[in-house]
Amino acid sequence: MRRLLVLLVLLCTVSPAPTLAQIGDEVLPPVFVETLLELPDDAAQAAKSGKRLLLYFGQVGCPYCKEFMQTSFAQKTIVEQTAKHFLSIAFNIFGDREVTWFDGKTRSEKELAKFLKVQFTPTLLLLDEKGGIIGRINGFYPPHRFSAALDYSARRLEGKLSFAEHMKAVPQTGASATLNEQPFFMKPPFNLARKPGAKPLAVLFETRHCAPCDELHKEGFKRDRILAALSHFDVARISLSGREALTTPDGRRSNAEAWGRELRISYTPSVVFFDDRGREVFRLEAYVRSFHFASSLEYVGSGAYRTEPEFQRFLQQRAEHLKAGGDQPDLWR
Repeated sequence: MRRLLVLLVLLCTVSPAPTLAQIGDEVLPPVFVETLLELPDDAAQAAKSGKRLLLYFGQVGCPYCKEFMQTSFAQKTIVEQTAKHFLSIAFNIFGDREVTWFDGKTRSEKELAKFLKVQFTPTLLLLDEKGGIIGRINGFYPPHRFSAALDYSARRLEGKLSFAEHMKAVPQTGASATLNEQPFFMKPPFNLARKPGAKPLAVLFETRHCAPCDELHKEGFKRDRILAALSHFDVARISLSGREALTTPDGRRSNAEAWGRELRISYTPSVVFFDDRGREVFRLEAYVRSFHFASSLEYVGSGAYRTEPEFQRFLQQRAEHLKAGGDQPDLWR
């Protein structure tokens, strides 16, 4: 028995350090762990320590993922908050590792990303103990908003209010106290009802005191390529806290605040795109630079979403097309 104990001690002593999670060649912060990707088991194990699952979806060469890691996980408070309350697992949206979801089915990473309708990187999912998605972050969030999103799950607030309602209350700092105007915005009262053959509709949801909103107006809306693309859309700007009456794209009467709540808008600026039948076909729900904003306009305006359901693949194809024509796209501008 003593010999067995000694042998076990030696095995523990020489065991290699835990493998650091990574996507491609990019090593992720130590708060992300490698597991067998049996997510029901991972959730049960996390629950024993009072934790929940935080699922991160990224890809190789993603500038927003890099920015997210370098900003949020460079802050000690966020690292401590994540480590204390979450078991964090990372996935490559084009990866092949096998993952068992809570329905008992095993899928590859890329199949799981499709199943969960992951359209942006980074995307983060906040799960409860049974695998229910209680919060979803589609795209880049700045640190203070990411921390607030983590707080929603850590404090078990889903029984009191929706994730969108929680995030709506998170203050935006260092930004304009008034909404920015643009000459191409539709004028109220808003009749957004669509008719066959009409232009696609882009609905921009904003709030006051929103620094990313200010940047969209100062940077994105100043670029010729974006302005040219917007000319093929009807563009309405809606205040997320507004009470003005409107007609929704599918012909219903509502008001700005109620409609934003119905659409579960939790981040500003958000842009929701509708086709000529009033159906939502795509949305942007996070901070995006000009290349990605212009690409989203082309994705919808050209109708490419009908044949290519994965926006990231469309982005890759567009970047390759631009490179072939001698235009080197800057993904972070």
